[in-house]
Order: sequence, then C-alpha cells, then structure tokens
Amino acid sequence: MGGQKFQYDESGGTFFYFILSFLALILVPTTFYFWPRRKKEDPFTNKRNCNCEGCVRKRISMENSDPYKGTKELLVKLAIVAGWALLAFLTYKVSQFDYEMSNFDPYEILGVPLGSSQKDIKKAYRTLSVVLHPDKETGDEKAFMKLTKAYQALTDDEARKNWEKYGNPDGPGATSFGIALPSWIVEKKNSVWVLGLYVLVFMIALPFVVGTWWYQSIRYSGDKVLLDTTNLYWFFFHKTPHMAVKRVIMILSASLEFHRRHNSQVVERPSDNVEVPALMREMPYVNEKCKELPFSHSYSLKSRTILHAHLSRMMLNPNTLELDRQLIVRKCPYLIQEMVSCVSHLFMLAYARKIQRVPSIETIENCMKLSPMIIQGLRESEHPLMQLPHMTKEMRAYMARKHNTRNLQQLAQLKPDQRRAVLRSLTDEQYSNVVKVLGNMPLIDFSIKCEVVDDENSNVVTAGAIVTVTVELVRRSMSDLFGDTTAKEKQGITESNDEGDTGEGDADGEQEGTDDQKQDVKEKKQSGWQPKHNKGHKNKAKAGGPKNRRMAAAAFKAATAAAAAAATATPPVESAAKQPKAKTKVRSGKSSDRKEQGDDDEDSADAESGAESDNDASEAAADDDDEWEKLQQKLNKREKLEGRSKVSHPVHCPLYPEEKQEYWWTYICDRKSRTLLTVPYHVTNLIHREEVQLKLTAPKWAGMYVFTVCLRSDSYFGMDQQLDLKLDVKDPAAIPTEHPQWDISDAESEQHEMQANDSEFTTDSSDGEEDSRKRTD
Repeated sequence: MGGQKFQYDESGGTFFYFILSFLALILVPTTFYFWPRRKKEDPFTNKRNCNCEGCVRKRISMENSDPYKGTKELLVKLAIVAGWALLAFLTYKVSQFDYEMSNFDPYEILGVPLGSSQKDIKKAYRTLSVVLHPDKETGDEKAFMKLTKAYQALTDDEARKNWEKYGNPDGPGATSFGIALPSWIVEKKNSVWVLGLYVLVFMIALPFVVGTWWYQSIRYSGDKVLLDTTNLYWFFFHKTPHMAVKRVIMILSASLEFHRRHNSQVVERPSDNVEVPALMREMPYVNEKCKELPFSHSYSLKSRTILHAHLSRMMLNPNTLELDRQLIVRKCPYLIQEMVSCVSHLFMLAYARKIQRVPSIETIENCMKLSPMIIQGLRESEHPLMQLPHMTKEMRAYMARKHNTRNLQQLAQLKPDQRRAVLRSLTDEQYSNVVKVLGNMPLIDFSIKCEVVDDENSNVVTAGAIVTVTVELVRRSMSDLFGDTTAKEKQGITESNDEGDTGEGDADGEQEGTDDQKQDVKEKKQSGWQPKHNKGHKNKAKAGGPKNRRMAAAAFKAATAAAAAAATATPPVESAAKQPKAKTKVRSGKSSDRKEQGDDDEDSADAESGAESDNDASEAAADDDDEWEKLQQKLNKREKLEGRSKVSHPVHCPLYPEEKQEYWWTYICDRKSRTLLTVPYHVTNLIHREEVQLKLTAPKWAGMYVFTVCLRSDSYFGMDQQLDLKLDVKDPAAIPTEHPQWDISDAESEQHEMQANDSEFTTDSSDGEEDSRKRTD
C-alpha cells in the first residue's frame, strides 16, 4: 500500500468526530431510559383507590420512602442537559471545521477575479497584508495565514494548475489514514500518565466492578433469596416433616436476609435492647425461651417479635421498629415462595426415595397460608371479613348474627340497601371505601379438565399412564356479584387438621414425632393410593396377610417415584408437541362416561366387512385436522407464556409497605395420604383468563381414585378453592402372547439359530435363549 501513511490528529478535527459519535451513542439511550418522568394520575384509578387511614398512610410512606428522590432527579436532569449541550457544541465545531476546509477559494480570499495576472494578485496581496498582518492593530493571524496560503497557491504556476484542475494546491494527494485521537497521547512526556490511566481503568476498576457483581450474584438464587437461607429452609423442613404455622414463622424469622452481616439494609440500634423486650412481653406467641439455633439469636428473635406484632396489627415506633417492620415484611413474599419451592422439592426427593422423611401436605399449605397472613396483617384465626377497611370484630359478629352474612361473597350479593343497613355503623365515606375494596377483590371461576396421554388407547385411564390436568382460571371482580343473590358460593378449602394443630402450639414439641405417629402417617399415605373395593375384596386383602401389604407398599413407592419422575422431567406447562389428542375429559372434578360399547360396535363392524375403509380414512383425516388445530392452539399459548409478566391486579393491603399484585398457587394433592402429587405452579399473570397444565402419573393399581386440585391465593383470605379429581384407573391391556405372524416352524427356527451362531456380531446362543425366555415371561 504505497503512498499510505498513518498519523495521529494534529489539529484535533477528527478527534471531534470521535467524541461526537461516542457521546451521541451514550446520550440517546440514557435520555430515553433515565430521564425522570412523572406518572400521569388516572382519575379512574383515584376513584377506585381506597381512602382509608391505612391506605393513605401507605401512599404517603411510599412517596417519602426515598428522601433524596427529588435531588437525584435534578442531578440526572442536569447531567443529561449538560451532555446534550456538549453534543451541540461539538456539532457546531465540526460544522465550522468542515465549512473552512470545503470553502477554500484563493481568488475569493484575495478579492481578484478568476484568471487575474500575477501583477494584480501581488497587488491585492500587499494591500490585504497591510491590513491583516498580526503586527497591525487591525491584524488577524488566522485570516493572514489564509491570505498567505492563497497567495502561494496563485503565484506558483504548478500549484495554480493543481488548484484549477484538482481543487487542491498540492495536487491529487495520497490517501491518508489517521487515528482520531490527539497526538499528545503518544508523546513521550505524557506516556506515564497514559499508562497509569490504562492500569487504573483496565487492571483495577474493571476487575473490581466485575468481581463485586459476581460475588453478589452467586450469593442469591433466581428469586432474590440468599442461598444460605435456602439451605436453612432445606434443613428445617427435612427435620420436621409436619410443621404448624407457628413453626413456619420461626423459620421465616431466622432467614439470613434479616441479619446485619448478610444485609446492609438492616439497622441495629441501641434502643432495640429496650423496645424489643417490651414488645415481647405484650405477646405470648414469640417463644423467646427457645434455645434452638438460630432461633435464639438476637436477629431472629427481633424479626419474630416484629412479625407477630405485624400479625396482631400493633402500632410500633415510627422512627425505629416501624422501619424494621417494613423491611422485614417487604422481603417475606420472596422468602415464602422459596419455602414452598423447598418443600415441594422435598416431596419429589421423597418420591424418588432419596430421603426418608416425607413432608405432609399440611406443611406446604401452612407455608402458603402464611403469605396472605403477612400481606393482610392478620392471624390465621381471623375472619376474611377483617380484610375490609374499617371492619371490627363487633361488626362482623353483628353481620353474622342479624343478617346471616358470614363471608365476602355473601356481603357482595346483598342488595345495596341491605348492605348499607348491615354496615349502618359506618359513615358514608367509610362505607364507600368498603364497597371499593370489596368490588375490586377477585372472584375466580375455577375448573379443571383431565387429558390422558396414551398413544394406543386415549379414552381410558390406564395404570401408570401420564395424566395432564388443565386448570382453567377466569378472574372476575367481586363487583359482578353486587345484588346477585342467585350466584353459587365457591367451594373453599377446608382447613381442618387431623392432628388438631391450631398453629399456636409449642414449637419445641413439633420438631420430631413419636414412632407411632410416624407409622400412622405412613399407613395413611399408603391408604391414599389403595383402590376402593367392595367388602369381599377387603376380606380377601385381609386374608392375604403381610405379604399383600408389602406388595401394596412397594406399588405405592413405585407409583410415587414415577410421579416424581414425571413432575421433575416435565414442567407444569408443557409443549403441545408432546401431548397427543386425548378424548377422556374430566370437567369440574367429574369423570365423563366412557364410550366402550360404541368402540366394541365399531370393531365388530370392521371385522364383518372392509367396505367402510374410505369412511375410516376420512374420519382419521378429520381427527388429524382437529389434532393439528389443537396443537397450534397450544403452541400459540406456549409462546404467550414464555414472555409472561408478573403484573395482574393490585391488592388492597395497607399494612404491606409496597404495591402487591395478585398471585395464586395451584397444585394436586391426595388428602387421604396427605401427600403432594404435583409441584405447585405459581400463577403470576392472571388478568382475565389463564390456563395451567399439571402432570401426574396414574396409580399402578386399578380402581377409582379421588384426588384434590387446589387453588390458593398468596394475598387474600377466603379465596381458596378446591375441586375433586376422580380417576377411574383401568388395568392396561394384556400383551398378546400369540400372533399369526410369529408362528415359525421348527426347521426355520433351527436355521435362524445356526445363522445366529455363525455370525460374529451376535451373542452366545445360551444368552439368546435366556433373552427369549425373559421376553416370553
């Protein structure tokens, strides 16, 4: 590449281009994402908002949560404006530089016409040089340099010809490649400073930033929970398979997010030594004498005390413990979701026989039950009507005694005049707040549909088959029920406990049960999978003795292991490509009638005559089209789910320090054996309608089974529902032992055996006979 040369920018013109493009690349996205914006107030939202004392105090607290918010916004605006001002200045400089370079005309500078003689050019030069010379009072150094350059270009014959021909006194010139950086960077006197800058940026600052980010990220899970906290949950939930709500609160308060060493937001004050013990004396639920670690640590005791005060809706010091309460309560939803995940994984490990202690269904349900308790600031024993603003226990008792209004749905179904009479002790403003909150509460239409995944016989649930349960959730507002007395009440989950735990028992006595209790729980788990036989079958089972019981237990373990494998191998929402068309459906927990007689008639008709082959082909094509349409619908649904958000509907929760969205859990369990059959699916984007698919493996024994599909809210009391899922499990079809195509003569079998023995790629004949005997068996 002869004639080329590389050089740094001496004049600084090209460096302006570099700075200009670099600054524009930074300013445009920075302005778009970081320019402070004020949210426009929606008048309809303001009308729907509750104006009770708790909600007003919460909104003020959220607005004042960052005292330096205004200062930060002002600094961001000033920085962005300064950046755009610098960009405008650089643009002006570059435009002036380009104008001067592109408008160099020596005739115009000297003020002579084109084609003037040398005499006229020299005369014009002398006249202007007297005026523009830097030594004169009217001198201009820059203009004088341009004048000199123009005079040289026109007095030199070769330079004049080059300018007239190429527009450049130097001729066409060689291609020049430059580096858009100033030349002082490579100067020897500045080398130490440039090297120091490189070391500071690339060897100190960049590794420090990356290392800090990596160290912080590896400490947390995907749900913003410390991995050490997750390990703590694993240990205690495995240690105590059956856990009451009070024990769950103790474990929640021991989370390391509330420890000063693991969370810099936690504040430890000298006043805690006075305020926390005084608060503990007012509540009998704290169990401060517990010596078990880490429950006896000061941070855990303080967190547990504040949580119980929050559930009792006690007023705390706004400058000290109230700030701690907001910090603790703000992190609880993430921690409770991590608890649910840990317990569900323990179920799966128990099914795979990797751990010996199987958690009970009450443990995971108590974890879920704790979430609305924290969000609403209510204890487990409180009534759902207490979620409404301005509601008192006396008003609730009066409503139940005089007007037979015992839940939220019954209150919504009252006519306006009746509802106002029920709440006559409230003022008009308070009554308006109650109606707003009640009308915005969710009303879920909960239904299920069961599909059997079986390639050969899709209309029968066979033992060990994979069953896909589609849960359909349709969200409406409680305002749809205003004045509608014909609407049926939703079927709620019964919170009964077989062992009589109320959540307020002694936590020390809940850690380990007796051997008899464990044996009872084990027998209950086995009985949940046993089919419902008649009395004669029960007598036969009793006559079988311990052998049959061992076989039943082994079958139960095999079935639970298969269910765990199916649950862990396939997520709750599956691709439609793995789900062939099924005809067996269960709607709202009720199994549909099988069409076995119709199938037998069709088989007999096919055996009698083959004239209907064309009709069969057309029906098969129609089935394929239906299956393809169903496949496309499910694929579209999956594409929508891949980008699902965590925005649904706001929750009325004046005691929760942040905005909360409605989330739900749905899962399948066996109430008899007190076991979980599917991993709870967390529904976070239920706005109008949502479908969730849960997979489980059918039991290994034929019979009628009744499982329970549950729906639980993580934000409200009294919104939980359950439906019965009835599965009529049939024995799998027997494998035919004889087939006309398998009839092989003795001579042919001997010939095949000799060929097999002669082949060097086959095993020994004895192995082949052993394999054939195994297949026959």
